[in-house]
Amino acid sequence: MPRDLFGDVTHPSISIGNRKWYTVPLSLFTHSLAVGLLIALPLLAPAVMPAVLADDDPEWITITPPTPPPPPRSIEPVKPVEHLDAIPLTAPEGISPEKPRIEAGFENDHAGPGFVDGVFDSSALIAPPPLPEASHKPIRVGGTVRQPQKVRDVKPVYPQLALISRVEGVVIIEATIGADGRVVNARVLRTAHLLDSAALEAVRQWEFTPTLLNGVPVPVIMTVTVAFQLGR
Repeated sequence: MPRDLFGDVTHPSISIGNRKWYTVPLSLFTHSLAVGLLIALPLLAPAVMPAVLADDDPEWITITPPTPPPPPRSIEPVKPVEHLDAIPLTAPEGISPEKPRIEAGFENDHAGPGFVDGVFDSSALIAPPPLPEASHKPIRVGGTVRQPQKVRDVKPVYPQLALISRVEGVVIIEATIGADGRVVNARVLRTAHLLDSAALEAVRQWEFTPTLLNGVPVPVIMTVTVAFQLGR
């Protein structure tokens, strides 16, 4: 008898092929369990919750607002300093005529200094120039100041020690000559040791012609040379 081609479909058997009867229910249960675990596991895991919620000793953070800036200082306008000797910035309203100046002690007498025949003369109050000797310091010879001429010459005395030692040399001396032509000061510029004292003593006895400046005798400073030489 030919086999019914559609019999297995219309009348299925529990033992179709090699499958067991519990395969389908077991598969459905396994898939349901896996889906349930995927949903329940995230809900049952407390470790993924934020740590701040599980902290028993929370730390409180205090936020202090910044200090407001001080109020702006009011700047007072600087007042100008008034000085009694300062130049006025505004012109005076009027200028009064200057009163004639009366010298003290001559209110009723116009015969004092500065008055010539009762008329004031400013040229009469000009003091005369000071004397040249008191106003002029010693002037160094040179330029328009001519060297004075020697009118008295004193030869130096050769020191005995220099003669024994056969010492020769030249002593240069700076001499200050007064207005009368006499030597008032002398100092050594170039020394010759054993010969200095003898040269100074001789120069202090020299005399010169007065030196004139604008027709007035004045003191001058000049350099003189004293030579010491032994006879051959």
